[in-house]
Parts: sequence; structure tokens; C-alpha cells
Amino acid sequence: MKKEKIYLLPGLMNNKLLWERINPILEDKYELIYLPIPLTKDFDDAVKYLDNLIKDEKINLLGFSLGAYLASYYTIKRSENINRVFLVAGTPSSLSEIEIKKREIFLKQMDNFGSINLSTKKIKLLLEDENQEDKYLIKLIKNMFDSFSLEEYKLQLSTTFQRKDIYEELLSINIPINFIYSKKDRLLNLKSMEKIDNRFKNVVLKPLEGSSHMIPLEKAETLSKEIICWMNRKA
Repeated sequence: MKKEKIYLLPGLMNNKLLWERINPILEDKYELIYLPIPLTKDFDDAVKYLDNLIKDEKINLLGFSLGAYLASYYTIKRSENINRVFLVAGTPSSLSEIEIKKREIFLKQMDNFGSINLSTKKIKLLLEDENQEDKYLIKLIKNMFDSFSLEEYKLQLSTTFQRKDIYEELLSINIPINFIYSKKDRLLNLKSMEKIDNRFKNVVLKPLEGSSHMIPLEKAETLSKEIICWMNRKA
């Protein structure tokens, strides 16, 4: 029997290792197809890049963090080609002014030092308290980060400045749309989640206790169950 496909978009400085813990749970049920984050600041160019990678007429699209925003943007531009969309630890909204300023400062620091390093301390900010000493998980995240060059990182980070609020456009599309996020995620614009209300009957919202941003790695079983429910929703 032919498996349904799920296209997966990772986040900032992530690669296919991000999906390592959901693969064993889902690979017998679905064909998982890994997409990269296009190396461009222009989201319209990113859509065209993904068009060349996606060969199916109608797809199920799941994005994580920056990939969640890109999945949202792709969906509003190619709505006729989307069965359903799932946003993990990400929103279809712009960054807060405070977050933009932080990232601009970080970019200037990278220009001054000419290198990047993701410290263990910074990695731990992405993780739940109980995973602060998980050496394998910390190393996995570090390995993903180190697989990108300085220029690739600067480009991906700069892309986040181009985000605009596309909530209304996305949620008005009559397809199954799922969100999953942590209530205390430091990297998520939590205020933006308040824009979702009972007007949107096609939306399923799954808030999680805790602060995890790396949901695919820390909450693999929970996420996998939600993905199965999402795939069972009528498109």
C-alpha cells in the first residue's frame, strides 16, 4: 500500500537530524520527505525554490520554527497545492521588535568576530529543564548548527527580519491547520498565538506545558501522535 507523504521543513540552522526521533514512530505509516530551508532572503524566491523540489500536486506540509513560517508563506502562495499544514514551535507572524534588535546585534557581533559558535549554554536555553544535561541531545543540536557556514547562518538569520504577519491570510484558507507549541517557549512570539480564536474552525491548537522549543527532539511521541491526528483530519 502506497504511503501518504509528509513534507518536512526544518528551522534555523537545522537539517534532517531534527526529525531523528519522530522517524522511527512515523516512517511505517508515512513517507517523510525532508526539505531544506532555501538560502535566500526573499520568501517569494524561497517558494519558487521549493516548487522545484516538490513534485506532487497536493501535499501535506509541516514546518518547524523558521520552517513553520516558511510553510505558512508557501501555503498562502500555493493554497491550491496544500492538503493540510502543521506549524511546530512557529507562527505565521513577524518577530517582535525586541527580538529583531537582539538578532541585529548578534549579526553585527558575527561580522566583528568573523565566526560563530553555539555554546552549550545557548543550547540549553532551547531545552526543557529535565534535558539540560542530555549530552547526546546537546551534541546533536550542536552538530546541526556546525554543519552550516557563517555565511549560511547570516543569510538564514537575516531572512527572519523579512517576516510579516500573515495570520489572516493563512487561517482563512479552508484546510486543516494544526499548531503545537510550548507555553513558555522563549523563542516564540507567544502574544501572536492570542490572535487565534473561535472564528477559525479549521484550526487545532495544541499548547504544551514547559519551555521546549526543540519539540521534534524533546517531545517526539507527543508530536507524532498529533501528526497522526492531523493526517486523519479531512482535507
